[in-house]
Amino acid sequence: MNRLTDGVVTLRSFKTDDKFRLTELANNEKVWINLRDSFPHPYTVADAEQFIETAVTMKPPLLFAIEYNGLYVGNIGLQKKTDIYRMSAEIGYFLGEPYWNKGIMPRAVHLICKYGFSELDIVRIDTGVFEYNVASQKVLEKCGFVKEAVFKCSVVKYGKIYDEIRYSLIKEGT
Repeated sequence: MNRLTDGVVTLRSFKTDDKFRLTELANNEKVWINLRDSFPHPYTVADAEQFIETAVTMKPPLLFAIEYNGLYVGNIGLQKKTDIYRMSAEIGYFLGEPYWNKGIMPRAVHLICKYGFSELDIVRIDTGVFEYNVASQKVLEKCGFVKEAVFKCSVVKYGKIYDEIRYSLIKEGT
């Protein structure tokens, strides 16, 4: 898949030039606070180059740039699981702060879930959200994800312990 669109939001392959915009959007503590610590902070051009190199070499593609009004605004991806979980994937995403509260992420989530279910032979997409990230919880619920569990005191971010809320979406007909 090189492009998937709903007419407003497009998921596309990364371009080398995305590295500058990615660095600009990702180098933001308000973005980083909602992501795993493996997401660098501060975020550098070298981090962006490494990420884009990984994304463009994946077969099948699993990481995509989110485009809105012709502009790169964030990332979304699926991480396929292995072994007995091989028919599942975890979703992850971020959106640059200037694009929050514009209805972009629910559209991107719908697009990648459609892609995952139709092209990747998966039946389940899940994720965990930090308890304080209410915006992401609302995105997932708007997209039909179901809250399955609260993992009490299971994540550490910024030196504090938080609950993680686990969500899933099951392929229709499964």
